[in-house]
Amino acid sequence: MKKLITISREYGSGGRIVGAKLAERIGVPFYDREIIDMAAQKSGLSREIIEKAELRAKSQFSYTLSSAVNFTEGAVADTMSMNEKLFLAQFDVITQIGELGEGVIVGRCADYVLRDLPGVTNVFVHARLEDRMERCIQVYGTDPAKAKREILSYDKARRNYYNYHTSQKWGDYVNYDLAINTSHVDEDCAADLIVEYITKRNNKH
Repeated sequence: MKKLITISREYGSGGRIVGAKLAERIGVPFYDREIIDMAAQKSGLSREIIEKAELRAKSQFSYTLSSAVNFTEGAVADTMSMNEKLFLAQFDVITQIGELGEGVIVGRCADYVLRDLPGVTNVFVHARLEDRMERCIQVYGTDPAKAKREILSYDKARRNYYNYHTSQKWGDYVNYDLAINTSHVDEDCAADLIVEYITKRNNKH
């Protein structure tokens, strides 16, 4: 069974938890913040610097995914900004994970990076705004007065980042194999649904 899955998600939908549970169920590595560690090792930058640069990159776009080929060939310009180096380091890390052939990758345009690999399953996790607000308040400890604004801000940042780097539309169903609404199912059920989907998909081919 092909076990390479990307998870894109709305903020507060529980997509990260779904991804972690999925990875545990099918016995493959889980990649989220781990990609930062791998990118740090590759780029020679500290984890703290990369985390700060990643936050800035969500609203300051200066590089396109189509330029990443130069990075994988070792032709990185000396004038490249830290955000550019970070983006391309993550691109290269995700590409390497794809070459390994298994893993669950959360965010970071992974569905687009791996678009040419056969058998990759791309999932989008979403939920109603009110349910995401409740999760942010109860799970993340977000101030109730700020929950809606925080969700909309994170979603806007993810949408802009994805749309800019991929020239596709974040959340558009044509970019995903499966969309799951966690307003109707919990994280365990969502993970089980993905397992069932990839099992049936692999059995069909």
